[in-house]
Parts: sequence; C-alpha cells; structure tokens
Amino acid sequence: MAVATITTKLFDITPPAAKSVQRKPLPAGQPREWYETHNRRLKAMRLAIALLDSGVYHPANANNRRIRSTAALIGIHPPSDTTCRMVRALIRYGR
Repeated sequence: MAVATITTKLFDITPPAAKSVQRKPLPAGQPREWYETHNRRLKAMRLAIALLDSGVYHPANANNRRIRSTAALIGIHPPSDTTCRMVRALIRYGR
C-alpha cells in the first residue's frame, strides 16, 4: 500500500510555472564586431536547437537550404553562410 502511494505521488508532481527570462542590455563600449558575433552566435544556437528538435542530428543533413527554411519556420531572418556554418558546428560538437 505504501509503495502505491509513493508512485502516485511521483507522478502527481507538477513542474513550476515557466518564467520568462528577463533580458539585460548588452554591455556598452564593445567594438561593433563583438555585437555582431554575439548576435550571430545567439541566432546559430536558436537554429541549432530548432533543427535538433525537428530531428536533424547530423551536420551533413543540415544544408544551407534546410537551415534557412527552419529560420523561416521559427520566424527569424534568413542566416548568412557564416551563420549556417556555425549551426553545423554546433550540431557537430554537441554530439
């Protein structure tokens, strides 16, 4: 009887409500290239996560066309060739 109570309690646990992440402004005084690289990395991470969620687990399956169509699906501007290379690198090194 005690075992049944424990197992039902395990399944009755509800996750806490999702909190939105508070964005902080980027630090001032950095060179322009720093901001461009920072935003490019963020975009590449968003795209890599979206591709992994859609089932693309190997960088060879993530060609520029697929990456750009995924960007259109999630509502961000089409990435450059450099960003596409970063997405493939993130998928490769995340394995």
